[in-house]
Amino acid sequence: MTSLSKNIVTVFQDLLKAPASLHEPCFFGNEWAYVKDCIDTGWVSTAGSYVGRFEEMLQDFTNAKHVIATSSGTAALHAVFAGLEIGAGDEVIIPALTFVATANAVTYTGATPHFADVETTSLGLDASKLRAYLEVTTEQRDGQLINIKTGRRITAIACMHTFGHASDLDALTALCDDYGIDLIEDAAESLGSYYKGRHTGNHGRVSTLSFNGNKTVTTGGGGAIMTNDDALAQKLRHITTTAKQAHKWEFIHDEIGYNYRLPNMNAALGCAQLEALPSFLKQKRQLAEAYASAFADIEGVNFFTEPAWGQSNYWLNLLMLEAADSTLRDQVLEATNDAKFMTRAAWRPMHQLKMFMDCPRMDLSVTEDVYARLINIPSSPQLAAHLPNG
Repeated sequence: MTSLSKNIVTVFQDLLKAPASLHEPCFFGNEWAYVKDCIDTGWVSTAGSYVGRFEEMLQDFTNAKHVIATSSGTAALHAVFAGLEIGAGDEVIIPALTFVATANAVTYTGATPHFADVETTSLGLDASKLRAYLEVTTEQRDGQLINIKTGRRITAIACMHTFGHASDLDALTALCDDYGIDLIEDAAESLGSYYKGRHTGNHGRVSTLSFNGNKTVTTGGGGAIMTNDDALAQKLRHITTTAKQAHKWEFIHDEIGYNYRLPNMNAALGCAQLEALPSFLKQKRQLAEAYASAFADIEGVNFFTEPAWGQSNYWLNLLMLEAADSTLRDQVLEATNDAKFMTRAAWRPMHQLKMFMDCPRMDLSVTEDVYARLINIPSSPQLAAHLPNG
């Protein structure tokens, strides 16, 4: 075991006391009561009062005008791309450092992901570097932004709030405005994160959330779409409900739609989780602060903290090696996991996956550097109870 690996394991042992997973759900409130209510009343599918209640609670928490609950975060992304009429012959700019769902959802529409680099302040898209890239690789034709090399239309930028840290949304909004394309926020990981006092997901034209089992709030499996655009919200609600027209008995569908609505049982679980969200966020911040203090004197690694422009939910805490060294990173991963403290590397960059290797991309040197340095560490909110002053 390297000295760095030993030091990191020691920090975990001192702070967390016991073996720890990466991110476990917390069920300490009304989860069972609400789910049991669905079973007792028979309202277990997409019809039921908890779906609307869950959407309203999300609206209140995020201050989004419209929320549409979906069966997964990936379904939410696909519906958004489809609702914006993105399809074959189009490109969507996304970070190469993201979970594969972002890229997959682009391809579901027949469009092509176009990979862009990130910056090291938030691990989100580097708007300045992307602007310089677009200046020499695109041109305007008949009011559309065209990739000169591929001839395809670039329709949108989908930013990712990586591990809960808000991207530089002012810069990305300005970039999209200047080039006449939509900004989509993949806020799958950033429920409870803010950019300059405003909740993430409220800056672009539309955004998506995820409530997978490892997220800050879980519905077991689920997602949501958020938008302040009335017409777009109406369209997205329609196509995520199989594009069915309202009628007492007839099944009339007026366009291609998707069975993407969240079941009532999952929404019931989500309602109970949202009731506890403020306490989850408080515990996660306590854990992040403890990590920041504990790792301050460990040579060779730095604890990653929120950017100055935002307040992060610290969904997944992370360490950054001081130098890009994938061998050392893997040694740390092996040692910490062997010690029963679950850690992991960042997602393999999208352009290195075989199905996306031929997709257009800019220079991705920062993405590749970050991938070789980043280590996610245990982040469950209940771990705060193990802290010395917990």
